Amino acid sequence: MSSSGRRDSLLWAAALFACSLALSQVACQPPRRSERLVVASAGKITSLDPAQASTFDALQLLSALGEPLYQLDHKGELEPRLASAPPQISDGGFTISIPLRRDVLFHDGTQFNAAAMAFSLRRFLSIGTLNYVVGGRIAAVETAGPYLLRLRLTRPSTSLEGLLSSINLTPVSPTAYAKHRDQFLNKQFIGTGPYRLTSFQTQQQRLEPFQQYWSTQASNAGIDFINLSNSTALFGALRSGEVDVLLSNSLDEDQRLALHRLAKQGKLREGEGPALEIGYITLLSNAPPLNQPLLRQALAYSLDRQLMVKRVSYGLRRPLRSLVPPNLQAEPLTPWPSYNPQRAKQLLKKAGYCGTQTLTLPFTFRSNVPADKLLALTWQAQVERDLSDCLTLKLNSVESTTVYRQLGEGAFQAVILEWRGAYPDPEAYLAPLLSCSKANGSVCEEGEAAISGSFWTADGLETSLRYSDELRGPDRLHQLREIERSAAGGAAYLPIWLVAPRAWAQRRLSKPEFDGSGHLMLQHLRELH
Repeated sequence: MSSSGRRDSLLWAAALFACSLALSQVACQPPRRSERLVVASAGKITSLDPAQASTFDALQLLSALGEPLYQLDHKGELEPRLASAPPQISDGGFTISIPLRRDVLFHDGTQFNAAAMAFSLRRFLSIGTLNYVVGGRIAAVETAGPYLLRLRLTRPSTSLEGLLSSINLTPVSPTAYAKHRDQFLNKQFIGTGPYRLTSFQTQQQRLEPFQQYWSTQASNAGIDFINLSNSTALFGALRSGEVDVLLSNSLDEDQRLALHRLAKQGKLREGEGPALEIGYITLLSNAPPLNQPLLRQALAYSLDRQLMVKRVSYGLRRPLRSLVPPNLQAEPLTPWPSYNPQRAKQLLKKAGYCGTQTLTLPFTFRSNVPADKLLALTWQAQVERDLSDCLTLKLNSVESTTVYRQLGEGAFQAVILEWRGAYPDPEAYLAPLLSCSKANGSVCEEGEAAISGSFWTADGLETSLRYSDELRGPDRLHQLREIERSAAGGAAYLPIWLVAPRAWAQRRLSKPEFDGSGHLMLQHLRELH
């Protein structure tokens, strides 16, 4: 079958693979071979504009089509990519100068230089839906020379150096985007990466190796990136050989386990990336009953994370008692308490519950995220077993887009979510959940803490966040640890688990590899001979 025929087959499969009988029949067919590789993932890609892209699939694709100024290696060290050397800090931390490579072309033949990078950064700051990650830290973007970019900052910022590794800041061709400097270009992308985009549809994208790429050429003849909406379809397509490589996002947990076991048996090749996604529960802290800190703290003690990761992910996820992934910490920090139902009951009694009065807590999970429902059911059963005379969980199922839309309106007493920082740095996890521009006591009225649905803050917390961003080395790490301890005491967020990205490949292919930001390196996939 041709590669175009295989893609058509997969699109048909996206609609019809719901039947397990059909899957079992397809699984008997021999694997199909092609010089191009088919890589499958869940969901749809509606925009490939780096000023707008935010979904897992879109960022994964952008990481193959474009590249940032720097990347983080597996040790968390900053490595130049489109930059030619480390950033140069001057003017008391208010100026960052970045020397650029001179041998880079965009996919349309335009030369990459300081003017092109400045165009892209200004565009992102102007129209980017994720421009909040910059946090108002960039006052001006200047071209100090043909290949020297200069950033003037509003305040010193050590985390900004990590931000320069974000794929959202990948440059775009000023020639191709001349008419889109103030509007999105969703279905095209002209960058500098190892692949160029030759076809875009919502459920399939075609990538060809970029022959004028400045660094090592892709190890394969191209990628057909397929987006299927059904976990069973994804699982069956890999088993049947219709898919060469499968990413783990949005797969049902039992199917992840099945593929993990097949890899252990030598029937697939499995790769695992850095664990940068956290799962957590947000508690509404600005309205009764959870405006009582004692109740939030009691809930923090009621979580049996070991049981949750065992029941939900069969141990493939890891329990987490911090808002920052451990591999971004110099030393492990677990400021949130471990499971202690006796302590939870003591706090609930102190708050006036247990015995004659039971706290009924609405707990919302996203209906389209399989792990959410399993976690909700596990926590509900655990509470009924350990705290039935004090606490009852009432489960609510809501589609994820509705959750995100209503989160900042204070619509949910307790809701499970996940977060993956825009770049691998503690600040990219703490600031989006804790920063607050307008506070009234312990209630955040405006800022990221309000948008995130907790509305919690503490006296001096915002000042501490900003101060930490001016520090380096051990002083910065100490300040960040104190911020986390404060957040654990407030207990408006309850970290649950840590998720590492995985990918499975057919045996004839090389083992999937991930970069330091958790993106699958498509250009490293190759046929083994």
